[in-house]
Amino acid sequence: MFHAKHFGTIGVLFRSKLMAQPSAVPQARRVPCLIQIANCRLMIRLSVTVERFPIRGKFVIARGAKTEAVVIVATIEDGGFRGRGEAVPYARYGETVESVLAQIASVHPTIEAGVGRGRLQKLLPPGAARNALDCALWDFDAKRSGIAAHVLAGVAPPVPVTTAFTISAGSPADMATAALAAGGRPLLKIKLMGEGDRERLVAVRAAAPGATLIVDANEAWSKTNLERNLEACAEAGVLLVEQPLPAGEDTALASIRHIVPVCADESVHARDGLESLRARYDAINVKLDKTGGLTEALEMVNLARSLGFKLMIGCMVASSLAMAPALLLARSAHFVDLDGPLLLEHDRPEGLTYRGSFVHPPIRELWG
Repeated sequence: MFHAKHFGTIGVLFRSKLMAQPSAVPQARRVPCLIQIANCRLMIRLSVTVERFPIRGKFVIARGAKTEAVVIVATIEDGGFRGRGEAVPYARYGETVESVLAQIASVHPTIEAGVGRGRLQKLLPPGAARNALDCALWDFDAKRSGIAAHVLAGVAPPVPVTTAFTISAGSPADMATAALAAGGRPLLKIKLMGEGDRERLVAVRAAAPGATLIVDANEAWSKTNLERNLEACAEAGVLLVEQPLPAGEDTALASIRHIVPVCADESVHARDGLESLRARYDAINVKLDKTGGLTEALEMVNLARSLGFKLMIGCMVASSLAMAPALLLARSAHFVDLDGPLLLEHDRPEGLTYRGSFVHPPIRELWG
């Protein structure tokens, strides 16, 4: 670890002007954030880019639709080694590209002074900004030490795992067409919208009779249709229902029979409050953009398992760089939902290898 006191004069240069990203990532924009350290043998530099990846078709959930994934990539390098982390600002949690960039800028000098992951946990709250920096630090430490990230994390090496493939919300006919086009993928994640969900489930199940189904209501159900929709899920053979009620309005889940296991997503971010959800949820969805990086996610997974929760390892729609750190958690999960790159028009050149619904561990050039 390197600290500011180890160096000579520190000169600061921060520029927020957006610049063109290299052609490897079309439509991307770069935001340089540099601190130059003079009179020293080593220069740690943090740079940040905003990148845009077109989505194949469009991605639709109960809260709306989008046609591109906007990600923020933090890069930490010292001239010889480079570590990267990717995160997605999420409006549901009040995040914007600008707010995430501002959070990163607030700790920019500290990162370049050599702060470690433990200190970063105290400097920033859970969310996209901390995720990008935390995952970049993991990658940087792995590259600099020559020790794989999973070894540094004290977990088993990642292995190929089956990921869910998402079917966007829409009309029953459109969702049936999408399920049919999924080509026999073994695990489908069905986005639901509330009213009309029974018809959507019937249509998808008819189009994919052999698939394992999990569903995500994205807070779209209400107390009045909760049990009716759970019955429809049970009839369709659904194995897990994700976030049926709005976060903060989910107490009704503690007083009904879970004929299908229920998973918390928007209702859980990091370890705080996890134990209080035991009466309402059977599983939790761990996403690095919610936990604020791999460091917190590792701790959260351990706590969740000790409390008896089943685990889903999830993602936002993003490139392989965002999926790679989450694969360190996948062996602990009952369900893996890391299909973000499969929903894009293009991924990074060094992206993860997907063979059907099997996602393979990252190569060193990507992460870890």
